[in-house]
Amino acid sequence: MNFTLSEEHEMIRKMVRDFAKNEVAPTASERDEEERFDMEIFEKMADLGLTGIPWPEEYGGIGSDYLAYCIAIEELSRVCASTGVTLSAHTSLAGWPIYTFGTEEQKQAYLKPMALGKKIGAYGLTEPGSGSDAGAMKTTARKDGDHYILNGSKIFITNGGIADIYVVFATGDEGTTAFIIEKNVEGFSVGKKEKKLGIRSSPTTEIIFDNCRVPKENVLGEVGGGFKVAMMTLDGGRNGIAAQAVGIAQGALDASIEYAKERQQFGKPIAANQGISFKLADMATSIEAARLLTYQAAWLESEGLPYGKASAMSKLMAGDTAMNVTTEAVQIFGGYGYTKDYPVERFMRDAKITQIYEGTQEIQRLVISRTLTK
Repeated sequence: MNFTLSEEHEMIRKMVRDFAKNEVAPTASERDEEERFDMEIFEKMADLGLTGIPWPEEYGGIGSDYLAYCIAIEELSRVCASTGVTLSAHTSLAGWPIYTFGTEEQKQAYLKPMALGKKIGAYGLTEPGSGSDAGAMKTTARKDGDHYILNGSKIFITNGGIADIYVVFATGDEGTTAFIIEKNVEGFSVGKKEKKLGIRSSPTTEIIFDNCRVPKENVLGEVGGGFKVAMMTLDGGRNGIAAQAVGIAQGALDASIEYAKERQQFGKPIAANQGISFKLADMATSIEAARLLTYQAAWLESEGLPYGKASAMSKLMAGDTAMNVTTEAVQIFGGYGYTKDYPVERFMRDAKITQIYEGTQEIQRLVISRTLTK
């Protein structure tokens, strides 16, 4: 057993950390305040190859693995969770199902431009009446000659409105089917943009299908096999969110350590007080545990081994860690932590969603418990 990262992984970490520090961090607070997505940052990520980390070179990727991808998400989220989730949804939720279930033609037409960063991907499963109960979706797909006609809507779509390619799910006579939908297809539109507590510079919208005509060639996987596509996609997506959560927590710890060493009370740095130093120790320990779970799940996926339980565990642990660590970070900063002069309040707001999307913590416990008792 070897816990040392390869030279390639360390190089990717350094590259993304430098990029995050120099290109992402300077505007993170401003973009959060303005709820503004910055396309220039995405284009710069594409120039570095970050938009296609785990995909083979023939599909526009850099031919690395899922561990490298999770390291990239972690380092981006360490300074800006919105940027982290933009890349996570693009890669895990939109790219992965096309790579896994798509035809060669679909991979060339959709995955390749996404991996190159020329197009942005998104994923549409959640509806107003079906969140954790994905099987209760109401969006319909009706066969009409060489097309399918989709009607309904999806909500809480990460990258909604900025995406060019959407992987969506609809139900019909043969069950649930996955489709690849381009933004300019007839009958497709973007609806309400959500105003959110956190990840505010990542757009989250509704998407609407009004007699949306989708060519039969855009069916992803088998007709009626969409539920399998959706659930398998979420297994890997959870690990991306776990990496995001680890990054958020690490960013909050970084800020807390720096502040605790500088802030003077009673004639000494507050880090010299056991009440603060023990908080830092607990925060660091829980982050390291979450990181190891996340890397293990990413390694399992890279090796082609079963990783469903591991990714549920990593997402569960990392999400709770992010929320706990960021709350403690605000406490360490005291009144200053409650202001926008410091980043920890943003980290805390961003952390909450990691306990909710791509499967709530309750769903993760359900997944884990079922693997233990089956």
